[in-house]
Amino acid sequence: MEHTYQYAWVIPLLPLPVIMSMGFGLILIPTATKNLRRIWAFPSVLLLSIAMVFSVQLSIQQINGSSIYQYLWSWTVNNDFSLEFGYLIDPLTSIMLILITTVGILVLIYSDGYMSHDEGYLRFFVYISFFNTSMLGLVTSSNLIQIYFFWELVGMCSYLLIGFWFTRPIAASACQKASVTNRVGDFGLLLGILGFFWITGSLEFRDLFKIANNWIPNNGINSLLTTLCAFLLFLGAVAKSAQFPLHVWLPDAMEGPTPISALIHAATMVAAGIFLLARL
Repeated sequence: MEHTYQYAWVIPLLPLPVIMSMGFGLILIPTATKNLRRIWAFPSVLLLSIAMVFSVQLSIQQINGSSIYQYLWSWTVNNDFSLEFGYLIDPLTSIMLILITTVGILVLIYSDGYMSHDEGYLRFFVYISFFNTSMLGLVTSSNLIQIYFFWELVGMCSYLLIGFWFTRPIAASACQKASVTNRVGDFGLLLGILGFFWITGSLEFRDLFKIANNWIPNNGINSLLTTLCAFLLFLGAVAKSAQFPLHVWLPDAMEGPTPISALIHAATMVAAGIFLLARL
């Protein structure tokens, strides 16, 4: 069982080989890559399907009562500060992994036909595969700074996909509007993360929850400051899930291709805000 968990870090990385292959192909042998462009849909679907099977297996183990698994490795260490990256597998993560991979596979299959006659077919599959990678990385993150990193990658992919047909002025305007609106929420999210780090000295979820459970009942923490930081974190979720008053970007975002409306604005990206609330 634990052997399976040790390789869960592979799930967010599975779509990357296709992204890199298409990218290098377009740079090094553009003519041949474009002539064989419909072939790229199969490995995209295959690798995401492998990620889905892996996610289902992890979910079954969680249902059967497996404990929460977390693996960390140090990124930066000095006397007073340690920044760790890793992944966390628990019931919430396993549910989100199944949601993202399942919807992602269906959208990829649909996109193969929907975008078949579009000149930007390969570019579309690069964007959408990178979006899947970013979302999978987000839901497996073990700390706030890691979530913020993938949070911004998801926002970047959203910008690229909404403005996919950038030669249309209305599409170019829509992706800019979505980006600016989400940056408002993301700035609040960053301030909230920095605030909780200042209060607790840690960005790891397990440390934040432990400190909060110990300090709040004993009045060892400033409730006003904690509430303000929590509100700032909530502001990031409000923007990403298109809630009032940061909902204004969502109607214009429909200028992107139809598969993007299904993947980003109906299923997975808006669920990122819900995931953040559930995690915290």
